Amino acid sequence: MKDFWLKLRQSSFYIKWTNWEYYPIYIANIPTVFFWLYFGIRSRSLFFFSAVNPVIETGGVMGESKINILNRLPPETIPKTVFIKKEERDIGLVQSKIKASGIRFPLIAKPNIGERGFLVEKLDDQQALKDYLQKVNVDFMIQEFVDLPTEVSVLYYKMPGAQQGTITSVCIKKILSVSGDGFSSIEQLMQDYPRARFQLERFRKRYPELLMAVPAKGEVVELEPIGNHSRGTTFLNGNQHIDHQLTAVFDLLAKNMQGIHYGRFDMKCKSMDLLKKGKAFKILEFNGIASEPAHIYDPDYSAWHAYRDIFQHWKIIYHIGKAQRQKGIQPMSWKEAYRSLREYFRYIRLANQ
Repeated sequence: MKDFWLKLRQSSFYIKWTNWEYYPIYIANIPTVFFWLYFGIRSRSLFFFSAVNPVIETGGVMGESKINILNRLPPETIPKTVFIKKEERDIGLVQSKIKASGIRFPLIAKPNIGERGFLVEKLDDQQALKDYLQKVNVDFMIQEFVDLPTEVSVLYYKMPGAQQGTITSVCIKKILSVSGDGFSSIEQLMQDYPRARFQLERFRKRYPELLMAVPAKGEVVELEPIGNHSRGTTFLNGNQHIDHQLTAVFDLLAKNMQGIHYGRFDMKCKSMDLLKKGKAFKILEFNGIASEPAHIYDPDYSAWHAYRDIFQHWKIIYHIGKAQRQKGIQPMSWKEAYRSLREYFRYIRLANQ
């Protein structure tokens, strides 16, 4: 009986359903829908959030253009980036644009509209680029691969008219990796590590040769270069880093982002100490209203505390939206919301072809 309970606690089923960070998105978001409805009723508009970031499509709930947002950031704070329209997927044309920009392999390719790591890939060579062009059916971006050791997400907001903003969340990301023991294959090591085990099916389809490798004892093998939770990255609560010095860095960035009051900076830096000095960092993406305070996915964070924090962030969105309406900035109408939703689903269908 003891062995039965031990095996149960180690099973993927038990781990997935007793750790809220692994809940399927359609279940995990149920409380969030009620938070949205509550503040929508208080606002007398279900689309109150769209007034928070009026220069971003839907305020950043869905369908927002990544290149549109990146172009609002200081050029020196973002990676070298090339925007490719879907009609320009000719390998020769893409290669010439990459060469002109000064980007070299490895590089990152990502769709202009997307979320949760959808179609984001690290491309190591020309063949990988050709393969990517064969499967991407939408506008996309090529970015230089930022080789900085610390990946973080910082959620920041600033009330309309305020001189200073507030950081509410710092998440430090630990990329998925395994450590060799000298005799186990990577597949066996992943089987023994629950977070990696959930990625095995994807790896069997895409990287079967990698799974057969046997790393030396103590050798650390990075399995996934993309710092996304759905790809096995561990999200750690870094809120202890929030202070006036860090906030001042993002206040300076926000001055260049007119019409944007709330969102999350996904970035890489050399160290948190240098980031607080405004040095040695690159912003990979900025996400609007749909941004979550990513620290809530820390394995030690309870579901109760996570949903408490999500509620508090929707409260912030509500107050920013209210202030915006007092300035004459109105949320989307039902007609505009329907059009945005229809265009978004059309895009998703095209991207998945």
